[in-house]
Amino acid sequence: MDAGSLSSSGTLKTRSRYPLQEQFIQRKSSKENLDRFIPNRSAMDFDYAHYMLTEGNKGKENPVGSSPSREAYRKQLAESLNMNRTRILAFKNKPPAPVDLIPHELSNLVQDNNRSIKPRRFIPQTSERTLDAPDLVDDYYLNLLDWGSGNVLAIALGSTVYLWDATTGSTSELVTVEDEDGPVTSVSWAPDGRHIAVGLNNSEVQLWDTTSNRQLRTLRGGHRQRVGSLAWNNHVLTTGGMDGRIINNDVRIRSHIVETYAGHEQEVCGLKWSGSGSQLASGGNDNLLYIWDRATASSNSTTQWLHRLDDHTSAVKALAWCPFQGNLLATGGGSGDRCIKFWNTHTGACLNSVDTGSQVCSLLWNKNERELLSSHGFTQNQLTLWKYPSMVKMAELNGHTSRVLFMAQSPDGCTVASAAADETLRFWNVFGAPEAASKAAPKVRAEPFSNEASVPEQGPCKRVKISGSHGKKCKQQSIWIQCKERKQLRFKGTVVMGRVESGSVRERDSLLVMPNKQTF
Repeated sequence: MDAGSLSSSGTLKTRSRYPLQEQFIQRKSSKENLDRFIPNRSAMDFDYAHYMLTEGNKGKENPVGSSPSREAYRKQLAESLNMNRTRILAFKNKPPAPVDLIPHELSNLVQDNNRSIKPRRFIPQTSERTLDAPDLVDDYYLNLLDWGSGNVLAIALGSTVYLWDATTGSTSELVTVEDEDGPVTSVSWAPDGRHIAVGLNNSEVQLWDTTSNRQLRTLRGGHRQRVGSLAWNNHVLTTGGMDGRIINNDVRIRSHIVETYAGHEQEVCGLKWSGSGSQLASGGNDNLLYIWDRATASSNSTTQWLHRLDDHTSAVKALAWCPFQGNLLATGGGSGDRCIKFWNTHTGACLNSVDTGSQVCSLLWNKNERELLSSHGFTQNQLTLWKYPSMVKMAELNGHTSRVLFMAQSPDGCTVASAAADETLRFWNVFGAPEAASKAAPKVRAEPFSNEASVPEQGPCKRVKISGSHGKKCKQQSIWIQCKERKQLRFKGTVVMGRVESGSVRERDSLLVMPNKQTF
């Protein structure tokens, strides 16, 4: 069990620090204690300075006997004796001379090889911005930070949820819940970047429209204790509670509970849907990791897990699905485990395990490179960047003075925000800018409070509106549809958006289908 605590939050008026205000850090003074107006006497050549001040200009005043060859000889002699590089007044020490460790005859070969090697990306070792986060609850099992697709960061501080616009730098307060309902225990943006879910200590979940600052609804009756983890899958909001239950909530309908997953015996502290939305990973304080298959979910009974994995020896909170390999999942264990493990979620096999030496609080994949970022607790409270699959450390980012509980990634994948128990929110340009040549594929984003879905303008996906005039056959997620449009367009494909019941398709369903075979 990993240490966690809940503390009541004070009001904004009584705070000594205001939320999401930038900190200005005083830079350390130079170790040399030099001044730009007072020269460094230890770095000066007094004999040469005396000569230049008294005798150096006599030759120029008496040009008799000077010639171009004599002047060239004088310049060459001064260059050889390093006279032209000596200043009368020295305000800083000279840098050490470089040491040539490569023989001259091999230098050309090394230069040729270096031209073919990709230059190593510069990774800043300090945060580019630091904001105050007073009243951030120091609890390992909660999830209080999320960065939406609209480039707005949401953070829960005590009983209040704040929104920080990364584009403008402005801060706004979304909601402050009552003391008997709070504190806030989780926040999660919907895929549209407009709606946000807020989990509470009283077992309820609130849904908000951030453009109008309006509460849309409250989800009740699913959990008996606090809701510490949230995960979206299009219009389905998955909630995990301290009671060990995992519930799929369809936010579009009145009876919102559509599926229930039962397996954890203690608090669910980690929830993540895979990129395709077909598998759900859940981690709990019972040291267990579960993989659930969306296709086998049932609204009539409790859904059976696909894999039950017990390799971790402490709470499993940190979960991250790989963006370039759909069945690869990275997980991190708590203070009694300290390991990052990699799983093949199709087979349930553990591919690798790395002991990090400290509590793993969160994990993030680099969307542009094969890299993994982890945040840790005692003793270093650092962020560590790993190269995958070798798991060689590329960088360690220090700055937080307490465990780094939460991380969130910007929509472009370049910047990472980290929130720690030291009540600071730091921003790191750790993943760098994406390659200019690699363009992100068009994303399919669902409007969670509508039956329609946004369809990408490019790509092979096709919108299929089910009606009585269409012939259709369906088996789980594979569908064959014959449309009476465009001269009997027929194709067989896989549904990538929209719910498909085994054996039938409901009237007026709106599906997004990736064709496997087309006939015109």
